[in-house]
Amino acid sequence: MDKLIEEEVSSKRKKKTYLLIFIIIIAFAVAIWFVRFFFKPSLTLADFTTAKVETGIIENTINATGEVLPEFEEVLTSPINASIKNVLMDAGNKVKKGQSILSLDKSVSETEYGKLQFQMESKENEIRKLKLDLEKSFFDIKSNNSIKQLRISNLNDAVSSAKRLLKAGGGTKEDVEAAELNLKVAELEKLQLENEIRSKQQTMKIEIREAEISLAIQRKDLDALKRKLDLADVIATRPGVITWVNKNIGSSVHEGDALVRIADLSGFKVAGSMSDNLLDKIHNNMTAIIRIGNTQLRGSVVNISPAVNNAIVSFDIQLNEKDSKELRPNQKVDVFLVTATRNGVLRVANGPAFNGSNLQEVFVLKNGVAERRSVKTGLSNFDYVEILSGLKAGDEVITSDMGDYKNTKTITISN
Repeated sequence: MDKLIEEEVSSKRKKKTYLLIFIIIIAFAVAIWFVRFFFKPSLTLADFTTAKVETGIIENTINATGEVLPEFEEVLTSPINASIKNVLMDAGNKVKKGQSILSLDKSVSETEYGKLQFQMESKENEIRKLKLDLEKSFFDIKSNNSIKQLRISNLNDAVSSAKRLLKAGGGTKEDVEAAELNLKVAELEKLQLENEIRSKQQTMKIEIREAEISLAIQRKDLDALKRKLDLADVIATRPGVITWVNKNIGSSVHEGDALVRIADLSGFKVAGSMSDNLLDKIHNNMTAIIRIGNTQLRGSVVNISPAVNNAIVSFDIQLNEKDSKELRPNQKVDVFLVTATRNGVLRVANGPAFNGSNLQEVFVLKNGVAERRSVKTGLSNFDYVEILSGLKAGDEVITSDMGDYKNTKTITISN
């Protein structure tokens, strides 16, 4: 009997426990529904940014980086091997054409200049000596030719006399042959002398010509060194601003080493660079947008480098407003290259709400409530996103990041 009573009491306790658990579950579910019904997600207008859908132009762009450079920059180099003697102007100073900037110690080059002058004088004396020898050879050939001619004339007379004596019976045939032989020998000697002197003259003319060429080369070297010595006093060749100067007085510099950089800051260009993966999308004359803070400048791509260095391709941008006050030398800027343009499309200001995919989930403000809506996007750039479907002109879209509300369909907006 006692056992049956205990079982009945235990059964009642279990039923009460189950009932209590059921009541707790129902109360928790009701509480959740109550919270979700009466405490819907809400935001204030200060918690996000919005933009209205409008009709306009959309430009599709690809990103690049750029550096502002002077449109013209001249590098003045050392014309000689020397040392820096004096620096007259520092970087940042404005210079006028012809104004002295830096001077070099040119004593070594001046010594070389004097040595070249002595070598030229020696070569000039050598040429004068050769010309005197040539004149002497002309005189010798004339004199020897006259002597040989006189001897030949005499031998001609001897041959004629021997022939007359032979004919008169007072001479022999051998005498005639001997006289003729002597005449031939004299004629050959005259011809040999003329050939020797002529060959010597030609050789001397060649030597003179070689000496004159060598002298001309030395003269050009001397003139070149003179010009370099004149350039050793480094002066500005045009007005501008000094952007860099070698101020290490006393340090040695070699011919061709940079000494001064002068830029014309009245006009600038942008040196751009981008990944070579996008090389097929860039071409000459394509529109480029340069962003400097809140300012945008436009230009066009020119001079695309054919070489790729470290997976980077370089190009220059010619600016439409090359004298903009926003531009500074060596300034880093954002570059956007326009690959496509469409007119009269629906667009909305770009923001964190857009993640770059074609299908987007955004919130649209309507009567104090932000409603989730699916939209299809097209072209995009740093300013705008093209809307292909899901929105209409005049809709106000939240452009802030709404990732915390990705599972919420509506959000209450309070002032």
